[in-house]
Amino acid sequence: MRVVLAGGGTAGHIEPALALADALRRQDPSIGITCLGTERGLETRLVPARGYELALVPAVPLPRAITPQLLTVPGRLAGAINAAAGIMDRVQADVLVGFGGYVATPAYLAARRRGVPIVVHEANPRPGLANRLGARITEHVFTGHPDATLPHAEYVGIPLRREIVTLDRLSMGDKARSYFGLENDRPTLLVFGGSQGARAVNEAALAAAPVLRQAGVQVLHVIGPKNTVGQEPPPGDPQYVVLPYVDRMDLAYAAADFVLCRSGAMTCAELTAVGLPAAYVPLPHGNGEQKLNAMPIVAAGGGMMVDNADLTADWIIQTVLPVLRDPERVVAMSDAASRMGRKDADAVLARKVIEVITAGGRR
Repeated sequence: MRVVLAGGGTAGHIEPALALADALRRQDPSIGITCLGTERGLETRLVPARGYELALVPAVPLPRAITPQLLTVPGRLAGAINAAAGIMDRVQADVLVGFGGYVATPAYLAARRRGVPIVVHEANPRPGLANRLGARITEHVFTGHPDATLPHAEYVGIPLRREIVTLDRLSMGDKARSYFGLENDRPTLLVFGGSQGARAVNEAALAAAPVLRQAGVQVLHVIGPKNTVGQEPPPGDPQYVVLPYVDRMDLAYAAADFVLCRSGAMTCAELTAVGLPAAYVPLPHGNGEQKLNAMPIVAAGGGMMVDNADLTADWIIQTVLPVLRDPERVVAMSDAASRMGRKDADAVLARKVIEVITAGGRR
């Protein structure tokens, strides 16, 4: 069996694809897996690091408005479709699984041209353009959010890495805090803004640092690889550790008692899977999907939410700090977050993909 995965650009597209790849290999180590991507996405680093073949196709961003750039789309899209079709021919693909993003649109159209069965996975409650297209040309559609609206879709959750879904935060806590140079007996706040960071989150957390320290709270702050800060908190106790990027997010989660973060689909799925409560700061741009991602978690008591415009150092001090100083409340919110998590989406989706292959589901 040979599977082609199309999910590039951001970690939100790539990580579910790689989690599915891992699950497929666990079920059948002989399965051949090729990931489609573009030169501009994180897949150029993440896919080879996980040991999978990466095949590149031209990126074709689709304008959201009528602009002169729109006139160039048909020609560039045709080139990307041809490139994706050539890759499917070369590997003799039995199925294409798309997760959205720039690479998914030409991949879906190439698979349809070649008669390769298509499986669509949409992580967000509001599907993107690529997956809306994909869902129109296949009956094999799966979602990571129960409220996502796509034709004949089945909710399975978002495939997550094994090191996340098998994480025992309590048993790993001391080791994880030592890994980052943190102490074992202090409340710990994890701050991050997604795979690229978030300036508003960074600035508010850094401004709150003196008061957090005075209250005995230590902070692990991942600012993002493309971000810089004007001035890091000086060395001191409690620790305020600033890092550009963390490859071992499982250890970051194990080190933390509470999180301040954006509310991308992957972030929400991972935090509920490991039972971490959070203050979610939805991205203020786009179609509002990040707010929709966090709303069910907040409603269940597993987190809180603040608009990007309202996130300040004072908000952190007045709202997050009291939670960190109340262990019973942290435990209650952790339990509520955990009840919202889904840990088996990778295995479930892998079984669905294999069923499509064995059924010869060419349409």
